[in-house]
Amino acid sequence: MSDEGGVLSGGLALPARMLNEWTYCERLGVLEWVHGEWRESGDTIDGAAGHRRVDRPDAEMPEAEAVDEALDLKTRSVWLTAEREGLTARIDLVELAEGLAAPVDYKKGHAPAGSPGAWEPDRVQLCAQALVLREAGYRVEHGIVVYLASKRRVEIDIDDRLVAVTRERIATFRAVAAAGVLPAPLRDSPKCPRCSLVAICLPDETALLADATATDHASGDEHHASAPAVGTGAIELRQVLAPRLEGFPLYVTEQGARVGLSKGSFEVTGRDGAQLASVRTRDTSQISLFGNAQITTQAMREAMDGGIAVCYHSFGGWFVGMAWGHHHKNVVLRRAQYAVAEDWQRSLAVARQIVRGKIRGQRTLLRRNHTAPDRAVLRELARLAAAAGGAAGLETLLGIEGAAGRLYFGHFGGMVKADWAESFQLSGRNRRPPRDPVNALLSYAYGMLARDCTVAAQSVGFDPYLGVYHQPRYGRPALALDLMEEFRSVVADSVVLTAINNGEVTPASFVRAANGCNLTQSGRKAFLGTYERRMDTLLLHPLFGYRASWRRIIEVQARLLGRHMMGELPRYVPIVTR
Repeated sequence: MSDEGGVLSGGLALPARMLNEWTYCERLGVLEWVHGEWRESGDTIDGAAGHRRVDRPDAEMPEAEAVDEALDLKTRSVWLTAEREGLTARIDLVELAEGLAAPVDYKKGHAPAGSPGAWEPDRVQLCAQALVLREAGYRVEHGIVVYLASKRRVEIDIDDRLVAVTRERIATFRAVAAAGVLPAPLRDSPKCPRCSLVAICLPDETALLADATATDHASGDEHHASAPAVGTGAIELRQVLAPRLEGFPLYVTEQGARVGLSKGSFEVTGRDGAQLASVRTRDTSQISLFGNAQITTQAMREAMDGGIAVCYHSFGGWFVGMAWGHHHKNVVLRRAQYAVAEDWQRSLAVARQIVRGKIRGQRTLLRRNHTAPDRAVLRELARLAAAAGGAAGLETLLGIEGAAGRLYFGHFGGMVKADWAESFQLSGRNRRPPRDPVNALLSYAYGMLARDCTVAAQSVGFDPYLGVYHQPRYGRPALALDLMEEFRSVVADSVVLTAINNGEVTPASFVRAANGCNLTQSGRKAFLGTYERRMDTLLLHPLFGYRASWRRIIEVQARLLGRHMMGELPRYVPIVTR
């Protein structure tokens, strides 16, 4: 069942289904109704399938005055709004008989054992539907919940006690929503693993970080947010979210290629009309077009309807921008983001952690991959990371980041295997255009990472163009660039080293011109394959100890940044690999 929202004179009508979610889990109710969060799962898809028949309106609902003892009628998908109660409901089925109206609500799951025979959230939702019918003038004494899995029809009396409980739930939900409070996550609850919003809610991760950062605050360690020790505190973290995101990116690098739509699939054709690729729309997470690749209006509309980002890159891989469907509804998060961006102290606190995480990532990559890591360099990077945690302002922080970058890229060549060292020398970072193969690879990888961080930021509900460390500039996704800083070395730089050291790109993979160096068509395909393998690789999450892909970890970090901005987490904790 899908309730519809209705605007009342006193505010937004509360959908009966959201009251069910609130009764089941207060945090879930706020995430769905106030923040506009939603994500499909196997359970929600099965539930929608079970509602197909009752979601189709049939006989028109008669006026209340026409319901008499002689009337015997059933009508499906009845949508009513009650202004005094502040409720709206799309009722699966209303049975009219003997002068009474009885709401019937279909549930996909099993009925509980014993009395009263229906779960409390379902009883409250049914009562809300009854209240809507009563305000419309219908006599309602009972309602019915049908549990499809149990094949049970449970009759519930709409008595004074249930009405009082339901009205109390409505008032409490409205008060919390008006206060802008996101209730704390459930702790070690069996409700979480099957919840469709578990990857958005992050109950165990949020509780663990809240405990750890609160401990840091109590000890006076303001500049160094610690990584929590998983399994040693009050929270035993479970892996309740899938290790990978659903779907796969579609890359179109062939110049003149076109993405079209045919029978539920994105079809990629070349200039000559020959088919280059065909992927199902439901298996596609994003579409990336490079240079002069195009997409048809029909394919674009399908992508927008399905929440698939269409990303545009220059021929050389620079991330230009993207098109998406209706923007995320989470106005609450964006208001919190704007408030943090306008508060230099709060912005600086986040920026410190971002730069600290970036420098520690650079140090880790050098320590792990350099043929003969210079201990003095590693000590200096550790010092700069610590200094970033206590920087007095953004200018100081930029200076610290720049010093660390010069040191890091000055020793980057030592991570290239001897077999390739002569062909892939790095004499400092340069860009737009890159002047050597290593810089060409770095720029290309950063373009891919900027896109993925922009997609993650926007999917969470952020405005990706308003950052806290990178300052706003027309056309620049500043917050996405903030988010990607801690992933530059562990993802993008690591991809570059893998591609070089494994011979996946060779000197023949590049074309040089007077104004720079770029990858060839075959070089781009090979490098994109290396990048996607890295993003899809499962690793132990540095903070939480479970296995997840880098693309999933980026999304989780974006959500945790949002939790901090909304005040749920005392501090943002960056990813730091060991």
